[in-house]
Amino acid sequence: MSAVENFKRTLKGTVVSDKADQTVVVKVQRRYKHPIYSKFVNKTKKYHAHDATNSAKVGDVVTIIESRPHSKLKKWELFSGK
Repeated sequence: MSAVENFKRTLKGTVVSDKADQTVVVKVQRRYKHPIYSKFVNKTKKYHAHDATNSAKVGDVVTIIESRPHSKLKKWELFSGK
């Protein structure tokens, strides 16, 4: 069992903003089949994640894990494990 499997939720996305200190905004894209039209639809959502080392830059593909609330919007943090 890997370390990622021990966490509640894991998401993979692209960093779209790293302007705030120790915070990155990650855009996660989800693809699903529409129940009526049978067409594949892309849905995106942005998550604020805690980045303690300020290592992530715009355009990086990162994995985020659910964590304790760091602030009003930050309930995720960057996962650095391999």
